[in-house]
Amino acid sequence: MAVEAGATHVGFVFAPSKRQVTIAEASKLAQFVPPTVKKVGLFVNAPLSEVESTVKQVGLDMVQLHGDESIDYIQQLSIPVIKAIQIKNGKFPENFHDYIGNIILLDAPAGQFAGGSGQSFDWQSIDLSRLEGFQYFVAGGLNSNNVAEAISIFSPNGVDVSSGVETGKQKDLNKIQEFIRKARETNV
Repeated sequence: MAVEAGATHVGFVFAPSKRQVTIAEASKLAQFVPPTVKKVGLFVNAPLSEVESTVKQVGLDMVQLHGDESIDYIQQLSIPVIKAIQIKNGKFPENFHDYIGNIILLDAPAGQFAGGSGQSFDWQSIDLSRLEGFQYFVAGGLNSNNVAEAISIFSPNGVDVSSGVETGKQKDLNKIQEFIRKARETNV
């Protein structure tokens, strides 16, 4: 559904979550993702060997890390990384500059599961000048009603959505299409 709607990246959640998939499920779904769309695996504090094994088995193009992974850990990975950075009280974590050279994902603090709470962080309180030199995506509580505003505030390289395109905890094709349409109209 996401590919048909025009998504540039699709995510497979391997960390504990209500959206978690097995390697077998992800491998099957990955067959339907064309080479023009990035397949991204989401992990939280997984052993490096587990991440690399999953990358090979599923054919991932990128990994998205939502845990306490260090820059040393990231530099050992064989594919590009999106490192989630939790924005708390409008502040970046002290070590976020360690991740320059990787894509960072500006996200709200984690809820029950690391990797997404479905909540927004305070967009207005961020010092955007601190993002100079970074490629970054924005996540956290995005949906078709606020994605254009997020893009106009942040001018990100991309936006990340999950619960914002769901109805009854299931992905909703109409919401996916509307989200992507609004994001594209605002030039992401």
